[in-house]
Amino acid sequence: MSTPGPRERGQSCPCPEVRTRLPVLRWLPRYSLAWLQLDLIAGLTVGLTVVPQALAYAEVAGLPLQYGLYSSFMGCFVYCFLGTAKDVTLGPTAIMSLLVSSYTFHEPVYAILLAFLSGCIQLAMGLLHLGFLLDFISCPVIKGFTSAASITISFNQIKNILGLQGIPRQFFLQVYETLRRIRETRAGDAILGLACLAALAGLRAMKSRLPRAACVEPLAARVSYLIVWTSATARNALVVLFAGLVAYSFQVMGSQPFTLTGSIPRGLPAFQLPRFSMAAPNGTIPFRSMVEDMGVGLAVVPLMGLLETVAIAKAFASQNDYRIDPNQELLAMGFANILGSFVSSYPITGSFGRTAVNAQSGVCTPAGGLVTGTLVLLSLAYLTSLFYYIPKAALAAVIISAVVPLFDAGIFRTLWRVKKLDLVPLCVTFLLCFWEVQYGIVAGVLVSGILLLYSIARPPIKVSEGNVLLLQPGSSLHFPAIECLRDAVCSHALAAASPPRCIILDCRHISSIDYTVVVGLAELLQELRKHGLSLAFCSLQDPVLQVLLSADLEGFQHFPSREEAERCGGADPGGGGAAPFTSTSESLLLPAGLIQ
Repeated sequence: MSTPGPRERGQSCPCPEVRTRLPVLRWLPRYSLAWLQLDLIAGLTVGLTVVPQALAYAEVAGLPLQYGLYSSFMGCFVYCFLGTAKDVTLGPTAIMSLLVSSYTFHEPVYAILLAFLSGCIQLAMGLLHLGFLLDFISCPVIKGFTSAASITISFNQIKNILGLQGIPRQFFLQVYETLRRIRETRAGDAILGLACLAALAGLRAMKSRLPRAACVEPLAARVSYLIVWTSATARNALVVLFAGLVAYSFQVMGSQPFTLTGSIPRGLPAFQLPRFSMAAPNGTIPFRSMVEDMGVGLAVVPLMGLLETVAIAKAFASQNDYRIDPNQELLAMGFANILGSFVSSYPITGSFGRTAVNAQSGVCTPAGGLVTGTLVLLSLAYLTSLFYYIPKAALAAVIISAVVPLFDAGIFRTLWRVKKLDLVPLCVTFLLCFWEVQYGIVAGVLVSGILLLYSIARPPIKVSEGNVLLLQPGSSLHFPAIECLRDAVCSHALAAASPPRCIILDCRHISSIDYTVVVGLAELLQELRKHGLSLAFCSLQDPVLQVLLSADLEGFQHFPSREEAERCGGADPGGGGAAPFTSTSESLLLPAGLIQ
């Protein structure tokens, strides 16, 4: 996508603001037939992946299977016009389906309303440029969540592999009930499920080890490569198709050893507003009660959806040399979820697996999503009657195969080697996600925030003692850190057997300070002066120097370098001392208790 833009080729070009908000205008004027061919191939390949995954992820979300397909086409269309990454595909994912299951009580009305509200929140965040909020979700929290989700989702599908019915969805109860009823396993489902898992693992391994065919090789070699690559890439569709044919064969023979998916309504979903209330046996659940029921999910779902999309987009953008705008991704996600809710979609996000397939298929622009979305619509219109024969064990194998790579066992060893303290939010998130997903994410973010605040409140301070006491903070000073600095100065200057000739504060690493720090420094200067000691500042950066000069600190001394400060020994540098901090014009800067 490095072809010269329309302005460079002498064509008229929309204003920059329009091109920013409609990324399609960046590539559409230079769209070519060669790009169309590659986008068609990529779109068809992703479509063969998304249809079986959509059916499987609806099972994870606890919704009727058709809602997986309803959620799989609108995001493709919207992202084509508003997305900034050519590789990303939007749709249902394992992680988002797990969150939907946690917050919507397996009710389609709740799931559709959650998509609408999540889209509104994402749209508002994009318009307000709040994409930076993602920066506060640390990598250990993300890894802890995805690793726990991998285990939770995989074990949730064990019941379908074994053909068990009536297993609860809460993880610990699920483990207990599955182990207690293991003897009720249906042999047909277990054999088919394990065979599908083995086939998917084999095809995945085959694709990862497949050497790329060079153009100079014989035609037969290139055709063979194309067949193997297509089979491995569309492995989900092939496995589900094979399992469906086996189940249909048994049905024709008059016996059925498998648990089947069952009937799926045929046709496209109606285009209508999501329902803002729901009928219940004891009355109607109003909109306000539905929002209260979803609770923290209204914050977790939009943020996790954006986090997944941006993380995927950035990963592939770095490989293809283009930049991602998180706020534009928020707008794309917002419109996709809002419009998706009009066609009965539950919340969607970027899919790493399908995005990887898209990139490996050679997609050139987001237009490949139009082909994928069209293929899903055709499936809804004409193929739903065939989905009846898909065994649940095959769909369970597709889900397990998709989520197992999310578990990152190496992250524990890596963090132990790099920074052991980061294991705390990782483990907190990982363990609590087995109880409730929202508790794990919120607790992990809180722990990460506490660790961040602690590092701000207790910055590293390098101390060199002698005739001159030198202290060098390792980072900027903010209000929680001033007490730590004062304690370090006083403990070394006042508790020493022979007090230093002067005290020097090397500020080369301090880029900003706040009012509380200024007040604390004023108190420190006063306290040292009572003991006959002076404090000199050196290597102040201009913004910090301007703040301290404007504060008129009494006894404030500044030297351009540490060497000059040590040479002067804390003496007033040529009449450069500031006016008393308690002057009438400046006394309002200090609390009343500090004015002498």
